[in-house]
Amino acid sequence: MTELSTGTLPDKRQVAASFSRAAASYDSVAELQRAVGAELLARLPADLQPARWIDLGSGTGHFSRALAERFPAGQGTAVDIAEGMLRHARPLGGASQFVCGDAERLPLASSSQNLIFSSLALQWCADFAAVLGEAHRVLQPGGVFAFSSLCVGTLQELRDSWQAVDGFVHVNRFRQFADYQALCAASGLEVLSLSSERRVLHYRDLRQLTHELKALGAHNLNPGRPGGLTGRARVLALLEAYERCRDAHGLPASWQVVYGVLRRAA
Repeated sequence: MTELSTGTLPDKRQVAASFSRAAASYDSVAELQRAVGAELLARLPADLQPARWIDLGSGTGHFSRALAERFPAGQGTAVDIAEGMLRHARPLGGASQFVCGDAERLPLASSSQNLIFSSLALQWCADFAAVLGEAHRVLQPGGVFAFSSLCVGTLQELRDSWQAVDGFVHVNRFRQFADYQALCAASGLEVLSLSSERRVLHYRDLRQLTHELKALGAHNLNPGRPGGLTGRARVLALLEAYERCRDAHGLPASWQVVYGVLRRAA
């Protein structure tokens, strides 16, 4: 098992800038994000009543507000690496604090939180072992770390279609599910549940998919991606390759989602 190298994932400043630019458009195209986050909420332990919680990678604050509604007696902190997302979320409420911070180096006191909730943010972290270490540090004994992320298999149709066109990296890279299993097992946190599920969305055409990825801030951020404009011939070749994936519902795009619920020993 090898952790993703820093040359495999985008620079965090680039990630922060991309998601900051997407703050205004994100909610309009976040169908998958809403569904995955709602599923993660449903997986929280039924008896959990955190006095202090974190929404890590809080984005536009949708799940900060959901957490505040579910745990009205708790005090919430929204943490995101993208200042633009925090500026967007702050007037909408939910959390009582909004903090710009990195999941690999949380600007929070040790043993200060009862719940860390993070939905579809941690796939951008190169050092997931550091994320788990920070969760262990920041959680109080008995505290819960619940996360959803993405693994290999995500956007596989788009990846395969580009492979038929050229050898460049056009689709973001993700960890193997086995890496999540190994890292969680070695984290010192108790693994209450860890699973991977495939979700498939359908699109009218390739333009709709790429527009949505850009609106989410999740278009290709990989190091080594081809620079400049994509030639017309290559775009036409990509369209032809992706069309071979079309089914009765449209053009499919697969998302391989990881759900994890871990707990620091009491």
